[in-house]
Amino acid sequence: MDVTFVQLSDKDEGELVKFLTTNRFPFHRNAAPSEALVRQLLLEGRFESDAVRTFWLIGDNQRMGLVILEDLDGPRPAFDLRLVEEFRGHGYGVPIVKALAGHVFTTYPQTQRLAGRTRADNIAMRLTLLRAGFVKESHHRQAWELEDGPALDAVTYVLLRSDWEAGTVTGFPWEDLEEPSAPS
Repeated sequence: MDVTFVQLSDKDEGELVKFLTTNRFPFHRNAAPSEALVRQLLLEGRFESDAVRTFWLIGDNQRMGLVILEDLDGPRPAFDLRLVEEFRGHGYGVPIVKALAGHVFTTYPQTQRLAGRTRADNIAMRLTLLRAGFVKESHHRQAWELEDGPALDAVTYVLLRSDWEAGTVTGFPWEDLEEPSAPS
């Protein structure tokens, strides 16, 4: 699948509002943002700032979703991927995430690692990240705040530039410490 990323422009405000208010995003903090909230977030710089860039995701000559790159002012950005509902569950995730990694590592040369964060119960996204070469680096208990319920666990997966360049996946020892034995 051919995937491209087209940066959001000032004239896209209406399309952004429409996209975010006509699709549901069940694994985001706000699954169905209102028009007022989206416009407030626009004013606050949630989609464009010195450290944030937003891109339309174009695949197979159609707009398939939106990608928000955050923390671009340093070497460790993260992304927020939102697909149009009709494109979810059809196997597009892995090629999209791989294309996104290529876009980030070629467009932002200071980037040393790219992170994807999600809720622990978002199994489809977690599998997508693993299949795209990302490695789980953190699991934060009750760290994903919800508007209408208890906090859920959050997980972060990372792709290193060196792994992307080499086409490899390097892991690390998850449990690197052991409790010392009690003296006998």
